[in-house]
Amino acid sequence: MKENFKHLYKSFIFIFIIAFLIINWSDVSYVLNYFNYRVISDVLFGSSVNVEPTDKPIVIPDPILKFDYSEKENSVEIPKIEVLAPLNFVDDADKVHATLDIGPTHFPESVLPGQEGQTIILGHSAPPNWPDIKFDCVFSDLNDLEKEDEIFIHFDHKKYVYSVEEIFFLEIGQDIPSLTNSQNVLVLVSCWPPGKNIKRIAVQASLKIE
Repeated sequence: MKENFKHLYKSFIFIFIIAFLIINWSDVSYVLNYFNYRVISDVLFGSSVNVEPTDKPIVIPDPILKFDYSEKENSVEIPKIEVLAPLNFVDDADKVHATLDIGPTHFPESVLPGQEGQTIILGHSAPPNWPDIKFDCVFSDLNDLEKEDEIFIHFDHKKYVYSVEEIFFLEIGQDIPSLTNSQNVLVLVSCWPPGKNIKRIAVQASLKIE
């Protein structure tokens, strides 16, 4: 009798679990996909351990160029696609990916905002309807930007205004070309298509100097 009861009990539990998974499959699969995406991302790009931005002082030598004062902390603002996110700085390129979980990150081998040359900022992108956590979606809509859309970089309490020039796609590891005559260039880079490690999307913008 007890053996029959145990068998029926196990069967009931098994059927209950199967029914629960079927009824709630959309939610369960969403969670599974999320963790799968994060694991794949960590394997491809490295650990997700948070890395604090460098504390070393950053000074921009701009005795000639003058820019508006900004009350905002270091951040990236793109009104067209409703982005406002903290901008992080690291002193080693190997730390960039780990820092992306707390916002877009300046690539340390590029120049600082406002300086001559290319300022490169990297950020996560994610598939449609992805939960907006850990800044996974911050650069998901870069492809919606158009020529002359503005990008604001708030850095060292100065506001740098950039105007979009080009949007192009790169193979993984491909060098970022300069497609503008401007001496002060901003390039935003993310994975393409959003959430997949196939190519890179790059938005190139020129600094507006009044």
